[in-house]
Amino acid sequence: MTRKPSIAIVGAGSLATFLAAALNDAGFTITEIIARDTPRSRRHARALAARVGARTVTTRSAALDTTLLWFCVPDREIRGSASALAVHLSTREAAHRKNRVQSKVQSKASSKVRFAFHSSGALLSRELEPLRKAGIAVASVHPLMTFVAGTHPSLTGVPFAMEGDHAATQVARQIIRKLEGESFLLPAARKAAYHAWATLTSPLLLAFLVTLEEAARAAGFPREDARRKSLPIIRQTLANYSRLGPAQSFSGPLIRGDAGTVGKHLAALNKHPGPREVYVALARAALRGLPVKNRAGLRRLLRSV
Repeated sequence: MTRKPSIAIVGAGSLATFLAAALNDAGFTITEIIARDTPRSRRHARALAARVGARTVTTRSAALDTTLLWFCVPDREIRGSASALAVHLSTREAAHRKNRVQSKVQSKASSKVRFAFHSSGALLSRELEPLRKAGIAVASVHPLMTFVAGTHPSLTGVPFAMEGDHAATQVARQIIRKLEGESFLLPAARKAAYHAWATLTSPLLLAFLVTLEEAARAAGFPREDARRKSLPIIRQTLANYSRLGPAQSFSGPLIRGDAGTVGKHLAALNKHPGPREVYVALARAALRGLPVKNRAGLRRLLRSV
């Protein structure tokens, strides 16, 4: 497209709030915030709409005078929302054609929606099939980033996984460039594996950090103290990983092949099965992918637990 598309955001949660603001800051016109017809959803939508200069509407009242619909709703709601908006578009188009015939006046179509995206990391663009059948090009456009209330992550350099119709992914690529992100095409068959990877990068990383707190309790440290004490080494490990890669960042008893120390760790965690299970799983992962000495001895030790 030669001009920036106007955009209607479907949803008013964390992702919708962040994305609408980022798009608005990048110079895109946000026409409508389309929310569920519940007091809570309408309240969130009004706050977001006021922030980006948009109208607050529901599926039934949406004008849809926009080029792009961007769905930021839970995965289980995407297809239903797309179906409802496809029906709404069809009803409005039928009414427009009837009025045009009756008045014998030629005018532009009442709707100009040409593209629709959703931002599910797990689901394919076919969730928007009701809109595709209405002649709208569709795509899934997923930012590999975490969005939680009270945070304002930068999109600079953030990768966006795209899958869907060529016309829609081309428009998505242009938008992502304006947001200073990076885009890449993802084959449909790889979408579930991609989302498993994405889940490991943040939600399950947090699960690991919670396990660290549990292991620290075994050593006598309360959660908040453990968090404060562990953050410097966590930050340095990530910095090393970024600059040097995993092998050059690896340290500790496994790289030295110190089975005796690993055995003491496992014994200390006997009464803490959660951290012990994670320790064993990650030690086995280290044997598979990192420069470990005394691999045979460590493998025997880990098989025995």
